[in-house]
Amino acid sequence: MHKSKFLNYLMFGLLYFTQGTVLAYFLSVNALYFNENGLSGLDLGIFSTIAMIPFVIKILYGMLSDRYALFGMGHRKPYILIGLAVQVVSLVLVPFIDLKSGYWLFVGVAFLLQMGMALYDTCTDGLALDTVPEEEEGTIQAIMVGVRALGLVLTAPLVGLLAEYVGWNWVFWSMAISTLFPLPLVLGIHAEKKETTGKFNWGAFRSFKDKYVVAIALVGFVFFAVYAGVNAIVNLSLEMRFAGEFNKAVAGLVSAVLGSGIILGGIFGGRVLDGLGKKKAIWAALLTSLVACLVFAFIPSPGWAWGVVFVVGLSFGVQQTIIFALSMNATDTRIAASMYSILMAVTNVAQAVGMFLSASLTDSIGFVWVFVVMGAINLLTIPFIHTIHKGKTQTQSA
Repeated sequence: MHKSKFLNYLMFGLLYFTQGTVLAYFLSVNALYFNENGLSGLDLGIFSTIAMIPFVIKILYGMLSDRYALFGMGHRKPYILIGLAVQVVSLVLVPFIDLKSGYWLFVGVAFLLQMGMALYDTCTDGLALDTVPEEEEGTIQAIMVGVRALGLVLTAPLVGLLAEYVGWNWVFWSMAISTLFPLPLVLGIHAEKKETTGKFNWGAFRSFKDKYVVAIALVGFVFFAVYAGVNAIVNLSLEMRFAGEFNKAVAGLVSAVLGSGIILGGIFGGRVLDGLGKKKAIWAALLTSLVACLVFAFIPSPGWAWGVVFVVGLSFGVQQTIIFALSMNATDTRIAASMYSILMAVTNVAQAVGMFLSASLTDSIGFVWVFVVMGAINLLTIPFIHTIHKGKTQTQSA
């Protein structure tokens, strides 16, 4: 690692920032891109689900990097570099594919892009787990959540403007350029052995029998299903409901407002968790998300969207920070990256389910009731809150 804590934090932040730039595309203009090319909500749902599969199988990347160092550069650095390279190449190639006639080719390249992102995302998490002291876990998670959202906030207006006034090619190429930002700092990581407090041990997977770990995974599943399902259709719903006042450029601004809420939620998520405790923090996050989704479903005019979208983002930022921090706390150090990647894979399955559910339901029940359904899904976390409140029931054993 770098000798400077600031450079280490900056590296982690930039690796998440570049994820935020890609997230900006998916949240602000991807649905509009599909709609502009004459594709249906079901097509969008299928695409979103398949694109999430690389994040579902993150456990494979975690196990690989936990066990094997590459090229004399350690357990994390080479995998991060490979992932960044795959993402850049995929983003450069995407504009040359006609979405309507080459739908499945577009899906395939998007799948490859997501594989690259999932690889460096998993190994960035592993690097944090290997090197960040326990007392700084809340700080590093706040940085990761907050800076990823900052990438969304700064990039969403840009991709909206590029899509509206320049063309789709530069939407993708601008994301390729942003992927290069963390490269100098990643290259500067010194080759070193994996710094974990224990040796990789298959027996450590018994930690998943702990009800505390299972409860965290299930609450994370619900929260992230709602997060992804709502975000996938926010801008499309506004454009369809208030067509005269929303276009791709405005969509970028809406996503920037949502991202600002996520940043604030990420910054204060750790404090909410520490101040209220696990039980009250989860209650606060789920109720805020529920109310915000219900209000958004019935907004009487587009002017309401800005404030409600910010509150939705705020609740999502708090939810994510809570789940990330609880997941880091629950990991067994002998399989740190593997276990954490499994918990994150659960949230990614949830995102695939949420995006498919919301996109496909718009064709049958309409946007209003989709937001009602997605908000109500938050209530499924209630049976698991008490288990998380009690804490771990098992200790790590050799």
